Amino acid sequence: MGYQEVFGTLPEASAKAPGRVNLLGEHTDYQEGYVLPTPLPYLTQVEAGRAEGKVEAYSETLKELRARPLESPPQGDFLDYLLGVVRALQEAGHKVPGARFYIKSQVPMGAGLSSSAALEVAALKALRALYRLPLSDLEVALLAQKAEVEYVGVRCGIMDQMAASLGEVGKALFLDTRTLAHENLPLPPGSRVVVLDLGLKRRLAEAGYNERRQEAEEAARRLGVRTLRDVADLCLVESLPPPLDRRARHIVGENLRVLKGVEALRRGDARAFGELMVQSHRSLARDYEVSLPELDLLVEEALKAGAYGAKLTGAGFGGAVVALVPEGHYPAFQKALKERFPGLRLL
Repeated sequence: MGYQEVFGTLPEASAKAPGRVNLLGEHTDYQEGYVLPTPLPYLTQVEAGRAEGKVEAYSETLKELRARPLESPPQGDFLDYLLGVVRALQEAGHKVPGARFYIKSQVPMGAGLSSSAALEVAALKALRALYRLPLSDLEVALLAQKAEVEYVGVRCGIMDQMAASLGEVGKALFLDTRTLAHENLPLPPGSRVVVLDLGLKRRLAEAGYNERRQEAEEAARRLGVRTLRDVADLCLVESLPPPLDRRARHIVGENLRVLKGVEALRRGDARAFGELMVQSHRSLARDYEVSLPELDLLVEEALKAGAYGAKLTGAGFGGAVVALVPEGHYPAFQKALKERFPGLRLL
C-alpha cells in the first residue's frame, strides 16, 4: 500500500522525524528543568496532501484508515495527533484547511520512545512543506507540544518534540526547557545507546503521568518557587510531606544529574555518564515511583551484562530501558540479555 493506492493521487509533501530515548532528565521538563535525550535512527515518515475541512489518515502500522471533520473532539486514536497539529496551526493563524496523511513508522508505539512526538513533528514538517508555512524547527516543536497538551490531553513537557525536531542522531540534545537553549553533544566515543524493549505497553494519559505532574506542581507551590527548577538545595525538599518530598527529591536531583552528565559528555567519559543513568533509574523507582519490577530487573541484568549504565526511559509505568554499552562488547551484551529474556527486542 502507499499514498496513491489509498487516496487515488500522489502525495504533495513528505517529511520524517525520529523517535527518541532519554538518557537523563526524566520528569524534569514540565518543571522547566534540564533534559538530555538522543534521537534514535528509527523514523516516522508522513506523506501529505491537501484536503478541505477534514483530516484523513492511513497508518501502515495499524492498517487503519480514519477520517474526521476538523471540529471533531478527540477520540483516543492515532488521528487525534494529526487533528491536533492541524488545529494548532489554525489557532496560530496559519491557513491549513485540512490534510490527508499516509504514515509509515519504524518507531515502536507504547515503548516510551516518543512515537507520538515523532508523528506530530513529521506531520507538521510535511504540512510546512505542503502549505509553505513560515515555521522554524523550534516553532514546529512548540506547535507539536501544543497539539498533544491541548487536543490529545496529555500534559507533556517540550522534550520529546524538541528531540524529534532539533536533535541529531549520534548526539545528545542538552536542552534547558525553561529558556529552550539547546546544544547537541557527541555521545562518548566507543559506546552505543541500546534500547531494551520487553513490550510493556502503557498509555500516558491513563497511567499516572498527570498525577505525578500535579504532585510536582504542589511541591513547588509549597516550597514557594515557580517550579522545582528553582530549588538548588536538596535539603529543602525534606520539609515537604510524603509523597511530595520524594517527588521533589527526584526532580531536583535529576536536574543535577543532567548537568553532571553534560560534563561527562564533554569529557567523553562513558563510565561516569553510565553511573548517572543508574542513579537516575533508582530515583525514578524509589522516589518518583514510576518503574515496574520488570524494568528494575532489566536494568540490573543490563548492568551485569556489561553496560556502563541503564535506566527506564520515558514516563515509566511500562515502556523500555535504555543502556549505554561499550561498542566492542555489544555482541556479548546482546547474547546475554537475549538468553535471559527470550522475548526481548534490542533497538
